[in-house]
Amino acid sequence: MKKILNILSALFVLSLMVVPMTGLAQNKQLDAAEATFKTGKYTVAVDKYKKAYSKSRKNRAQKAYISFKLGECYRFTNEMRRAEAEYKRSYRGNYHKEDPILLLRFADALRFNEKYDEALEIYDEFLEIKMDDPLALAGKASCTLSKEWLENPTNHQIDNQKLINSREDDFAPTWADNAFNTIILTSSRDAATGKETDEWTGQNFSDFFITKKDVKGKWSEPVLLEETGIINTGANEGVGTMNKQANNFYFTRCAEASDDGSGWKGCQIYVSKRSGKTFGEPEHVKLAGDSSDANGHPTLSEDELTLIFSSNRKGGKGGKDLWYAIRETKTGEFQRPINLGMAVNTEGDEMFPCLRNDSTLYFASNGHPGMGGLDIYISRKKEGKFGTPENIGSPMNTSYDDFGLVFLPGKEEGYFSSNRKGGRGGDDIFYFIEPPLEFTLSGIVKDEQTLQFIENAIVKLTGSDGSSLQARTDPKGFYNFGIAQFKPETTYDIIVSKPNYFNATAKETTAGVERSKDYVRDFILQPIPEEPVMLPEILYDLAKWDLKPQYQDSLQGLIQTLDANPTLIIELAAHTDARGTPESNDILSQRRAESVVNYLIQRGIDPDRLKAKGYGERAPLKLNKTVTREGITFEKGVTLTEEFIENLPTEKEKEAAHQMNRRTEFSVISKDFVPKSQITPTEETTNITIVENPEQNTVPFTKDERGMVQAECILNGITTQFVYDSRSTSMQISQGKALELLKAGTITKNDFEGNSDELIGDGFIADKAKFTLKSLRIGNTTREAVTVTVNYRLTKPLLIDNQTLSSFGSFRIDEEKGMIIFE
Repeated sequence: MKKILNILSALFVLSLMVVPMTGLAQNKQLDAAEATFKTGKYTVAVDKYKKAYSKSRKNRAQKAYISFKLGECYRFTNEMRRAEAEYKRSYRGNYHKEDPILLLRFADALRFNEKYDEALEIYDEFLEIKMDDPLALAGKASCTLSKEWLENPTNHQIDNQKLINSREDDFAPTWADNAFNTIILTSSRDAATGKETDEWTGQNFSDFFITKKDVKGKWSEPVLLEETGIINTGANEGVGTMNKQANNFYFTRCAEASDDGSGWKGCQIYVSKRSGKTFGEPEHVKLAGDSSDANGHPTLSEDELTLIFSSNRKGGKGGKDLWYAIRETKTGEFQRPINLGMAVNTEGDEMFPCLRNDSTLYFASNGHPGMGGLDIYISRKKEGKFGTPENIGSPMNTSYDDFGLVFLPGKEEGYFSSNRKGGRGGDDIFYFIEPPLEFTLSGIVKDEQTLQFIENAIVKLTGSDGSSLQARTDPKGFYNFGIAQFKPETTYDIIVSKPNYFNATAKETTAGVERSKDYVRDFILQPIPEEPVMLPEILYDLAKWDLKPQYQDSLQGLIQTLDANPTLIIELAAHTDARGTPESNDILSQRRAESVVNYLIQRGIDPDRLKAKGYGERAPLKLNKTVTREGITFEKGVTLTEEFIENLPTEKEKEAAHQMNRRTEFSVISKDFVPKSQITPTEETTNITIVENPEQNTVPFTKDERGMVQAECILNGITTQFVYDSRSTSMQISQGKALELLKAGTITKNDFEGNSDELIGDGFIADKAKFTLKSLRIGNTTREAVTVTVNYRLTKPLLIDNQTLSSFGSFRIDEEKGMIIFE
């Protein structure tokens, strides 16, 4: 990189040079060093400045100045540790009091060498003198940002291409053809055409070399692009690019000094037509401007009508800027170049542009906040203009020089140049790849009460991209979604379900996540209880039914449960204490049930999912665990009857017991509600039933076409119609209903008696196969572990025999009321 960069710098360094201090003693060696420095021959100037330094004897001011100029020479030749040492010596000699620019250069060198805290101090000292200097402000910001970039690197993987690189400078790779297995690079290795040493860099003159990758992915040793002197000459050539068709090669050539020694002809852009492996005579790409303008580092639009390049021409923001020029045809001349704009260009240097897909510009700069030397930036084109650049961060960028990027088309991989630590030579070529972001999601599902793994739980994943996937847990409760299923930039809703458990929900997102990640989300499923669940903290004042605002929050858990389990139907039961008349308590419990139901409906819960009952004072609370309320303990197993309460010793204890009786409970009575597409909150109240005898179980029935009693029951949470046949000796189920339960996951092969592999097939359950239902609910009573037999001839979903129905209690069929009444 030193080659083309330093030659470009030499062409305009006179405008940036620091004039020697007035009053310095005459020093012939210093005069000679200054003259050499002006021509940009920094490696030669170093030796002359050293001689001048030794002749300065006790002239501290002159020594401080010479140290500064030595630092400048080393800066231009990218020897930043030596530059730092010379700037430090000049700083100690107080040269910054003569010219504060030393402070900026010193701070930059410290930053380049990753001495961020020291650099910040020197930047602050400089900003006290020039408080708005943009380069100092950018440098100071860089110190902080560099630490952040180092602590939060990108996902890029980087590899030094040792087979391509030499002990010298190798940089600016570009594709030689459309097979994208051949690279043209710039190098100053020993095989370069020029046989003399470049006094501006102290190295060989740079030329173009070419290397090809074989079928095994191994790069060949680079050889000269051509040896006829058409492209590679005794001057410096480098930093080229092919057009899309790979038949026009645009490149930079920095011509030798003219014969009269008056100066450089300058770095210019040339184009050579290629036919096969043969290159034509290069033609100068004319770009209007002063003849002394230095132009280089070309990159092209896909149609070859727009050229972006680096130049020090007038009208720029400072240093070397990026410019663009357009033309109407591929063979026409380019119009007057236009500066790419203040968003991209700075008072520093912007070079090595790479235009990707005509919409994204990568380039190197030392003027934007960065990590040290040249950093690589990205600027995206919006509404015809390139936007504010972003530093692509570590590890692509380091405190050294990183530049000269080229991509494999359509991929986040390619090659770039850097003189970072660990290289083979000065500038080396590196391969980079940003592996695609890969995400997975996995976890374990357990039972809340037993903490055992739950097998065959369904984990459903619904993505913001419209995707919907599901997996089942294995015997260890494990589920997994791989990289093909769990995608970047997507937000997922997760629902875990299992018959007889409340659903569990969660949300995960990969949106904005910049590094691959394996997400782990475990779930604990809560079994749906058979007994009523008391809603927390829904307490009522004596003889009141208003749902107080502070207790509305207590219903949020129930609302979340209902939202997460859209197929559940619940029964809400409201109770009063025993004070007041039974009639008034019936009305009171009814209104309390109404207050809860109305609130749930207003919050969007479908009224058809809510079955509400008012029990009045008829069902005092039976404690299934020891409870402490307001400092008073009530033991497990106690029923808070009126008699029990009256025998309590204090009014405080009595009031606490009455308050616990004033409660609202819910029970899950069905798990097969079909959700509607849209629910409109309403003020209408669902019908509230008054339960006159809580101990009595009554079930309404109708008659079928044969006059048989038919009613509703719930099988493993699935609502089902059954017919009662007193003549039958067993409970029977149709094959269709059995398959429905199997497909819904409410029964599994483990529930069948015998060899399940012989009894169950695809869309098939054997006739007379027997299996066990986990639960059968009729009315308000549930029986567990009920055996049922598959009957192919059964035309009804379910037939219940006399013995099974009697297990729910002695019953009678009241034809007049249309009720099955269990005593």
